[in-house]
Amino acid sequence: MSDWYASWFDTPYYHILYKDRDNAEADSFMERLTNFLKLKQNDSILDLACGKGRHAISLSQKGFNVTGVDLSSSSIQFAKQFEAEHLKFRVHDMCQPYPQQFDAVFNLFTSFGYFENEEDNLRTIQAIKEELKTKGHGVIDFMNSAFVIKNLVPFEVKEVEGIEFHIKRYVAEGYITKEIKFQHNNIPFSFTERVKALTLSDFKGYFKAAGMQLKHCFGDYHLSEFDEATSERLILIFN
Repeated sequence: MSDWYASWFDTPYYHILYKDRDNAEADSFMERLTNFLKLKQNDSILDLACGKGRHAISLSQKGFNVTGVDLSSSSIQFAKQFEAEHLKFRVHDMCQPYPQQFDAVFNLFTSFGYFENEEDNLRTIQAIKEELKTKGHGVIDFMNSAFVIKNLVPFEVKEVEGIEFHIKRYVAEGYITKEIKFQHNNIPFSFTERVKALTLSDFKGYFKAAGMQLKHCFGDYHLSEFDEATSERLILIFN
């Protein structure tokens, strides 16, 4: 199977389907997170798999030096319109170390676990290790797989900008899969999102293998304590 994320994330339809993401929520999460980490003005942050840059832009507006990287060239091309003295965007594969070290590396909004090759999950953690300064903080904001699976909606039709997206969700072979079908200008499209149902235990295994330590674990964007049964998110802070 080809890397689904390389094609789906690079289409305008991905951004149409998810256009209702809450920017105010993203902004308040960045405020809480940077305060918790005690990051200071002009500290450097790498936004890993930054998409069109909403978190990176928010962070730069708070006074940080931010680099946003993503595999999607179209997303980076869009984000570059927001570049400024303390904000830049680059096309980059997060499995490879970025050639710079940062005070913090953020991987947000379930931008992990896409890979066909299990080794790429560990390679990404190892890359983050190389991207961090000695006392830097790694942050991964992932879904709580157990909660997602328990509350999975098998089928949904969602209309956005006149496009009717037919969405089918299921769990197979350890992956949470979402099949997305729609028509636009009488042309049929079909895409698949496939994310490994990683757990806290899985991440602990990656950290151990990479020689890193989990420091904190939160269950939502308010930084509440993680509970596998009830938390919507799995937010990991490590170094």
